[in-house]
Amino acid sequence: MSSNTPESLVELHSLTFGYGDRVILDDVSLSVPRGKVTALMGASGGGKTTILRLIGGQNRAQKGQLLFDGQDVTPMDQAQLYAARRRMGMLFQFGALFADLSVFENVAFPLREHTDLSESLIRDIVLMKLNAVGLRGARDLMPSEVSGGMARRIALARAIALDPELVMYDEPFSGLDPISLGTAARLIRHLNDSMGLTSIFVSHELEQTFAIADHVIILANGKIATQGTPDQVRQSTDPLVYQYVNALSDGPVRFHYPGPSIEEDFGLGAVAAQRSQRRRLVS
Repeated sequence: MSSNTPESLVELHSLTFGYGDRVILDDVSLSVPRGKVTALMGASGGGKTTILRLIGGQNRAQKGQLLFDGQDVTPMDQAQLYAARRRMGMLFQFGALFADLSVFENVAFPLREHTDLSESLIRDIVLMKLNAVGLRGARDLMPSEVSGGMARRIALARAIALDPELVMYDEPFSGLDPISLGTAARLIRHLNDSMGLTSIFVSHELEQTFAIADHVIILANGKIATQGTPDQVRQSTDPLVYQYVNALSDGPVRFHYPGPSIEEDFGLGAVAAQRSQRRRLVS
């Protein structure tokens, strides 16, 4: 990295985004370190996938800046945005493979769409990418013939087909069995380091995320609750972070949805009977 190269590949500066009156991200500032693996975590609906969509330009910030390699994505026109996206790879939740294309053709798709490479060179690149995820032998299968874990790896091969600088993963561990989950986690780490990538992924899976991430950001209520190394996040004294990291059912994120009191809904007699029944069960 030269002295003029920013340490962060992606930066959010005082960014605000929402839908109508609902604010998803409220004056958020964060950095994604270049060459590292960054995890976005937090309760559902906290804005994690929204950040990926903002980076890719599917959504545009309403206030603030989103910089990709020093360039603000928000005001980019279509040509500029497409040029930026060619430097990004995206692994969608559950893979999002083209059902009517073979494994080989799925991985070849971005190469055919965005390059003028010869068919022989496309073949070599596709087989190299499939080999990197352990599925070169599955090249002729259809998506319906592979498992969920294999589909995720095929989608990863497609995401890295154009040798991007940034790879984004939207819940790459969702719905995987323990073997496939561990394989996916190791692949994210290995490909990031061996290909010199910058990786950012959304996850709810604590153990594997903390095992492979260099930097963890936890979002809550439209803000950043905490960020740092996995060890720093584990040691956070913030009540919401503590609840999340320890998977507690109650805390700042309440188990019960706000509503009328028990007394208002059932009356005092019903409440007394309920408490009496609890005491009998305990005894």
